[in-house]
Amino acid sequence: MPKGIFNVPVAKNEPVLSYAPGSPERKELQAKLAELRAQEIDQPMIIGGKEVYTDRKVRMSPPHDIKHTLGYFNQGDASHVEMAIDAALVAREKWANMSWQHRASIFLKAADLLAGPYRAKINAATMLGQSKNAFQAEIDAACELADFFRFGVQVMTDIYKIQPESAKGMWNYNEYRPLEGFVYALTPFNFTSIAGNLPAAPALMGNVVVWKASKTAVYSAGVIMEIFQEAGLPDGVINLVFASGPAVADIVLTHPDFAGIHFTGSTGVFQSIWKKIGENIYKYKTYPRIVGETGGKDFIFADNTVNKRALAIAMLRGAFEYQGQKCSAASRVYVPESIWPEVKEIFGAELATVKMGPPEDFTNFVNAVIDEDSFDKLKSFIDGAREDKDAEVIFGGNCDKSVGYFIEPTVILAKKPDYITMQEELFGPVLTVYVYDDEKLDETLDILDKTSIYALTGAVMSQDRYNIEKITKRLENAAGNFYINDKPTGAVVGQQPFGGARGSGTDDKAGSIFNLLRWTSIRTIKETFVPPVEYTYPNFQQDNE
Repeated sequence: MPKGIFNVPVAKNEPVLSYAPGSPERKELQAKLAELRAQEIDQPMIIGGKEVYTDRKVRMSPPHDIKHTLGYFNQGDASHVEMAIDAALVAREKWANMSWQHRASIFLKAADLLAGPYRAKINAATMLGQSKNAFQAEIDAACELADFFRFGVQVMTDIYKIQPESAKGMWNYNEYRPLEGFVYALTPFNFTSIAGNLPAAPALMGNVVVWKASKTAVYSAGVIMEIFQEAGLPDGVINLVFASGPAVADIVLTHPDFAGIHFTGSTGVFQSIWKKIGENIYKYKTYPRIVGETGGKDFIFADNTVNKRALAIAMLRGAFEYQGQKCSAASRVYVPESIWPEVKEIFGAELATVKMGPPEDFTNFVNAVIDEDSFDKLKSFIDGAREDKDAEVIFGGNCDKSVGYFIEPTVILAKKPDYITMQEELFGPVLTVYVYDDEKLDETLDILDKTSIYALTGAVMSQDRYNIEKITKRLENAAGNFYINDKPTGAVVGQQPFGGARGSGTDDKAGSIFNLLRWTSIRTIKETFVPPVEYTYPNFQQDNE
């Protein structure tokens, strides 16, 4: 067959559309939202390329409109997990042997489908199923997922170009193989792009995947799978199952062909998975790759030289975009006592203009939290802060689940730096502020670094370059993604590779070479052109007399 060394299209970030009044994208998205709301779907699992239905139908409704039915998904069980593993292993050899440029073409096509004919559908599905406003859906479901696919292809070729030196008389080269077995992708509700990338990244490198989507993001997961199929992904390469976490884990994590997990979710779940992998390590053909991004207790640290309005806006956007349900969301802020009154006034004035409601109304900045469990948990922390002598609810705090799971953007003032909402990840629109003595900046940095188990994102806000440098160095282990004079959210593929350490995960930086290297196994080959025909070396010869 013809051969060639191929250059892939240069990856560029997908432009974010504005959805301004009167724009064509706004009209198209509004029409798609109306279309999806007017129908009820029956979402099957996709195993071996086939639609799989069961008699266990689970209702899907928008978190912001819990009486409305979007449709139903088909709940699977252990037998469907086994079916998915079998389908993956059947597909493995042919997929692994496919020329890399054809694998690349599939995901490049998927990116163009996302950015083009499927853009309104993936955004609308995310808005309805996960209660995400138009702008947040656009930057996530359409743009970031397209970026993951395009930059993934570019990074794959960058990896393939990593080759060893060759000395005279030999040729050394690396071959990049998929892992031996299947990869398990366990994905979250909060980012459609993460849900698509976690199975796609291993598949791009030639692996086969069993994908369990979050039960609260099935609606958009079905659209992603539709895009994969239209892009030409062969049957069995990615298998989408809807089953309980324990049911899937019992099968996947004890299977001899389990080769790795790509995970985003809670720290507790990730630790339990790691423990189970350790307990079953003797069962596997190979040591599994464990890649996970878990949670964060992300911070903003300001000094008294900060631009006060910039700080207030970073707090508002960082804490309350997508209802604080981003792994990177700002959830604790450290503000000097001397500037707090002015910052509080600016922040409160801005917060008073924020609208809350369903995402179908494009003027709503805040929408609903994902489900009733999340609502109840968040409300309990807010109620606790109201009653606690060590805290005060200074903004928001109202909660209502009569129509949807709505929680007002809430700000808690902590009177001690280790108050519970300064430590625990809440995953909702709750921001805790600790006001520190200006003279105790260094001491407060030490407190910040030790307060939480997490180290995902963080930010310093200051106009003093000496302080910026000092704080950045002092907090070098407190965040895997660190921001200077910005909110700690909004990482862009190809610009800020994302991931954290400590209790926040393995820091393998999604969308980058550091992540994709985890999904390949290197074989190094040495060829000697003229092999020796004598066993001795020169040192074995006799000295000349």
